[in-house]
Amino acid sequence: MTTDNNVTTLFPLPQNHPQRFVLHNEVHARASLNLELPIRASHLALLLTSDEKQRERDHLSKLCERYGKPCPEKDASHLSETFDTFEIRWEQHSEFSTYTFYVANTPADPFSDPALKKVPVDWLSELPGQLMVAAHAAIQPAAVVKNGDGLDMAAISACFANNPVVGSSVTGGDAQVFTDFRVHVDGFSRFLIVDHNLRSAQAGRLLHRLFEIEVYRVMALLAFPIAKKLAPELRRANQKLYTITNAMAQSDNSKDAGLLDELTTLAAEIENHISTHLFRFTAASAYYQLVGQRLEDLREVRIQGIQTLGEFIRRRMEPAMSTCYSTSKRFTSLSERVGNASQLLRTRVDIVIERQNQGLLTSMARRAKMQFKMQQTVEGISIVAITYYATGLIGSVSKALRAAGWPVNPELAVGAAIPFVMIAVALGLKRIHKMIEKTSEE
Repeated sequence: MTTDNNVTTLFPLPQNHPQRFVLHNEVHARASLNLELPIRASHLALLLTSDEKQRERDHLSKLCERYGKPCPEKDASHLSETFDTFEIRWEQHSEFSTYTFYVANTPADPFSDPALKKVPVDWLSELPGQLMVAAHAAIQPAAVVKNGDGLDMAAISACFANNPVVGSSVTGGDAQVFTDFRVHVDGFSRFLIVDHNLRSAQAGRLLHRLFEIEVYRVMALLAFPIAKKLAPELRRANQKLYTITNAMAQSDNSKDAGLLDELTTLAAEIENHISTHLFRFTAASAYYQLVGQRLEDLREVRIQGIQTLGEFIRRRMEPAMSTCYSTSKRFTSLSERVGNASQLLRTRVDIVIERQNQGLLTSMARRAKMQFKMQQTVEGISIVAITYYATGLIGSVSKALRAAGWPVNPELAVGAAIPFVMIAVALGLKRIHKMIEKTSEE
């Protein structure tokens, strides 16, 4: 029985998830190389944009075509291939890509003839991206640098232009690693590995870890210049917040609207800084954690008289990383404080507005009451006026009837009609009020 992805199984299993085999094989995607010792290696790390990442694959394909090797797929993120005189390992990460070139054998001076010399110069010159890390490494047999029963530290120091070196025994004592963490005149940093009993796969893992430490520590420090640049902004924002909160503590409420506008502007500035630099600070923390993990993987043991790689890196990087962490945390704290101050000020403004509205409603109620009383007065006058005009009409009609020969006394008719007209007018107004109330309720 055969399922998708050409995998044969003896059991009637459900259909595979589309990503099952891709996810399963991810742990083998960047496996360390088995290296023939001694060996030289050159490592490059380039910072890339999205457009440059696609150009990078095309450029890598040109190298493969030159040596008659299969080109990487369009969505490939890694490649390991052996060419005529060198071996290449390429990896593409979220922000950067790395190239490692390996060449067998190591001369007496391990950095006089680096592995990168075997790579076509014209191809190297057209690599897309910005160079972040460039490093040479060499693995030499212990016999080459021995001086009696110990290592010739003078010869090792000479490999690093007589700079102070740091180093340690690693991988259970099978090797010793030395470096000065400096960029030399050729533009490359250097790692010298003394081979006591390294196996091929072990050597590949060791070189990979050392190069990763170099790349991740530099990538982690990308946030440090940003943190220093933001320090004056933090001080200014803190001072502005203090000024606003100090003004809020005063009893004068007339400036609250202006203070709220200032707080809103300050909050927008702080959130802009956070959103702009959050990724960089978060990435710095993640890269620094990876540096710590790779250092632990080395299983360093101190060599008497010199610092280990872990001691050197932590001592030099921790202040910078603490600055980055502190800057990020202070911005977050400042944003929370501005939010709290804004909430307090809005509450106070709302209370003032509520009091003003309450006063306005009280004033409106007083005016409505006065208008109602005036309306009642006007209605009373209106009843008298209407009665007056109505009885006048009755008097005119009575006079006309008397002139026509009817036995009617106009004065008596008017006097007798007054109470009836007044009652009729009052009842009519009352009916109008009821009609208005009914319409309002609907």
